[in-house]
Amino acid sequence: MSGTHPAGALVTPYTARRLRWRLATTQSEGQVPSIVAGIVRDGALAWADGVGDVPGEVTDTQYKVGSITKTLTAVLVLQLVDEGLLSLDAPASDVLGEVGYADRSIRQLLAHSGGLQAEPAGSWWERTEGGTFEELASANDGSTPAFEPDRQFHYSNLGYGLLGEVVARLRGRTWWEAVEERILTPLGMTRTSYQASGAHAAGWSVHPYAQTLIPEPLPDTAAMAPAGQVWSTVGDLATYCTFLLEGHDQVLPTERLAEAFTPQSGEEPAGLRYAHGLGFQIFPGGAGTLVGHSGSMPGFHAICLVDRARRTGVVGLVNATGGVPVATFGAALLDELERCEPTLPPVWRPNDAVPASFTDALGVWHWGATPYVLACEGGDLVARRRHVEMWRFADVDGRIVGTKGYHAGEELHVVRRDDGSVSHLDVGTFILTRQPYEPGAPIPGGHPPLD
Repeated sequence: MSGTHPAGALVTPYTARRLRWRLATTQSEGQVPSIVAGIVRDGALAWADGVGDVPGEVTDTQYKVGSITKTLTAVLVLQLVDEGLLSLDAPASDVLGEVGYADRSIRQLLAHSGGLQAEPAGSWWERTEGGTFEELASANDGSTPAFEPDRQFHYSNLGYGLLGEVVARLRGRTWWEAVEERILTPLGMTRTSYQASGAHAAGWSVHPYAQTLIPEPLPDTAAMAPAGQVWSTVGDLATYCTFLLEGHDQVLPTERLAEAFTPQSGEEPAGLRYAHGLGFQIFPGGAGTLVGHSGSMPGFHAICLVDRARRTGVVGLVNATGGVPVATFGAALLDELERCEPTLPPVWRPNDAVPASFTDALGVWHWGATPYVLACEGGDLVARRRHVEMWRFADVDGRIVGTKGYHAGEELHVVRRDDGSVSHLDVGTFILTRQPYEPGAPIPGGHPPLD
């Protein structure tokens, strides 16, 4: 059927029309058989629509999601880390033994910083039936790395084949069984599957001159499945967006997700700078950054991104091998939503109490001659420069620890004089004083902590 009406819209008719215009323009200019998309706001699917030959309901038609699959693999790995069964900085060989590239750490494999070759040896894995992990390891002995570890970012599908096997061995079941048990079932993602099920789009390439459709293969990629096998829907990926925004007690807490969303490496594809966390891409956009992943497999392109500050997310699915720059498209939908219906700021509420560790850090402080105001906001210690939030700290068992901004992970120390009075603040060697360049205080070192 051809998608002609928004599904379950919770936006104004004007907003829905603007979003549909972007969808229709993308389908027409990209010359793709169909495109479906959805927007999540405050934990619910606020809008969904489709253009072209969508063979089922907009929110319930499956498309192959490509490398969005990698985020499922990353979640499974981080669950093992959270349970103490795996260390991010241990080599994969601790689990896999002496196979090619297993000397790389789990962190390097997740972040594509291990220098692995991009693709496994042999026929193009995305278009051919896959084999066992033993066959994959035998064909890729680690002798042809692209770079030395931690030399630079180098995207590697092969690395996720290794990570999927790490999960399988530590869980004592297949990678896909772990995905179903530990992610899909707790989140209620019933329309996400290993192979197409129910209403689903066919995968196509479009002939560049005849503009006819060329069918694409849909193989079982087997040992490489953790890199890009999965099929899903707008409805299920909207649920996944909510998980990325809020965490889930049975899957991963927000604290572990925040670690996954922390940049580890990055590159600049086609002029769009992005960083890579632990299994997740981090794009500029929205209120600052958009987190998630793009995906492509023969016949399909996909995007799943969230804006954590605005509590919004976007899903886009296309059944064509090319034609749509999905990350740009997804960001544009979120920008359109923000222009039409701006995000409301959170309701201000007074603090019931202030952590004792914050008491002597409140007020105006100076890095050199630059003033910062430190205030307790919603239980956090927030540093603002010219009313703009620069850093955020939390009380952790009486310690003031950075959670956001330049000093994330560093401790803020309230330094006292011999008589017990406060001399200055020291946060990661940056010195803050009550007066600009206060006499008797340490000289503030380093570059200006502007972000």
